[in-house]
Amino acid sequence: MSITQFKNTATLPLDESSPVAVPLGTPVAVASTTSVERDDGVETGVWACTPGRWRRQITAQEFCHFIAGRCTFTPDGGGETLHIQGGDALMLPANTLGVWDIQETVRKTYVLIF
Repeated sequence: MSITQFKNTATLPLDESSPVAVPLGTPVAVASTTSVERDDGVETGVWACTPGRWRRQITAQEFCHFIAGRCTFTPDGGGETLHIQGGDALMLPANTLGVWDIQETVRKTYVLIF
């Protein structure tokens, strides 16, 4: 197995950009990613998202470290809204669904465990 390294994650050019899958109103957020998916069901990368509200659809377990920006995440089922900014880290259990509200473009590194 090879080692994956992402250098200068705060300014790393990202490969793919597209509108989020389930936007909630306007503006429609655009997410950009550079990632590597391994054969063992782990994906890691750098992700950025412009302002907007949208539903989280990823059911994988996720660890992420926010490099920049400001947003909130409100989990489904009445959970407490999380206020997130650059420097914060999260561990989202599998099947954590809810609403992201990006107030200031965010950038994070992440690991998905499928």
